[in-house]
Amino acid sequence: MTTVSTTHRVPVADGSIEVRRRGGGGPTLVFVHYWGGSAGTWDAVVERLPADRDTVRFDQRGWGSSRALPGPYRLDQLADDLSDIVKGLGLGSFVLVGHSMGGKVSLLAAARRPPGLAGVVLLAPAPPEPPASVTAEYRHALSRAYDSAHSVGQALDHVLTATPLAGAVRSAAVRDSLNSDEAARLEWPMRGIATDVTDAARTIEAPVLVLAGERDQVEPPDVLRRCLLPSVSRARFEVVPASGHLLPLEAPAEVAAALQDFTAGLGG
Repeated sequence: MTTVSTTHRVPVADGSIEVRRRGGGGPTLVFVHYWGGSAGTWDAVVERLPADRDTVRFDQRGWGSSRALPGPYRLDQLADDLSDIVKGLGLGSFVLVGHSMGGKVSLLAAARRPPGLAGVVLLAPAPPEPPASVTAEYRHALSRAYDSAHSVGQALDHVLTATPLAGAVRSAAVRDSLNSDEAARLEWPMRGIATDVTDAARTIEAPVLVLAGERDQVEPPDVLRRCLLPSVSRARFEVVPASGHLLPLEAPAEVAAALQDFTAGLGG
């Protein structure tokens, strides 16, 4: 079977977002990238999925091809964009797949109980309850992480990953992290990461899979057990061995296998 990849522009507030879609078999996997990521963050995961699996990827507001979209870049606006993409594409059955910041965005979108939501997969997600470690000092330091190619490289090599990224993958991650509107880049560390969305998370009725990196320094498994699991009633929790925070880049095969297993359990 030949898999057809298509590009769409989906209307959102104050403009439109370019969406990359591949496959046709449901439920559709809608990927939502991390702070500093892009649609391309998911390439290695999508490549390892069956060719007919329907997938949707896009750059969030303020990042990459969506860099020119105006703010606000708050979590609720990002969740609005995600909801608009699902509606604009006319998706029937779908699963939200959010990584880190994208996990928190996905939680907010899922809490709205959109028609067709079959499940949620959270990869190294920022938990709905901000951990005690998210202090003002921590957030200020985080806000400087993407100031330059050098600072991004330091973050990638010493904080975000447990194993070195291959040259081309690392170079793409550096480019993605620098390709943002300044206000969008600052919104997450200065406000979004510290926003408590516990009340919204508790209303989610769809099944949830949480994948944690065993060696994640950003959202360690014990933090997710403490600050996420009590708020998500139907969550299954799995730890990916030897991986750090960037699960889609460090462990794409394991992520793809987990997605296949999860969607099979949904009847997809």
